[in-house]
Amino acid sequence: MQNFDKPKVLKFLENAPISTVYTNPVGDTDMRVQFKAMESYGSDNLASQASVANNVALIQMLFDGLIDAVVAAQGHMAHNAIQEKGKCIARASRIVIGLQGVLDFNKGGDLARNLNDLYTYVTRRLIHANAHNDIEALKEVHGLMTEIRTAWQEVPALLPTRAIEQVH
Repeated sequence: MQNFDKPKVLKFLENAPISTVYTNPVGDTDMRVQFKAMESYGSDNLASQASVANNVALIQMLFDGLIDAVVAAQGHMAHNAIQEKGKCIARASRIVIGLQGVLDFNKGGDLARNLNDLYTYVTRRLIHANAHNDIEALKEVHGLMTEIRTAWQEVPALLPTRAIEQVH
């Protein structure tokens, strides 16, 4: 497992060649979360830029839900509420698997592969935490996913301003 320290996590967003790597996890449309490529389209493609901003917001919400579920699982674990802990870990696992399932390996390249490896690792840690009541494993998952969530908070700054305005 490679080291996922904060500078590397943020660096992947700044240097993403064409797209982040996610397809739209809901609906049947074939939208991609694209950063750098969208900047080159100019103002003639505001609808596509708004779709990108919408996808960014969706991914951010998924990470928020994931982090909330992990925090709740930590609290339930600390209070020996086994059933509730299991539900929260299951929810977190479903979100991770969902994020993993929408990775676009064709456009995402190494970034998609690295995130896939990270999500596989996080899923294993969640299973371990649930089976062994290991709060340290949950803390580790929380830290890793918080770093990725923090990186996603930087994404709107990479999008053209008009795309963000179109969404709001």
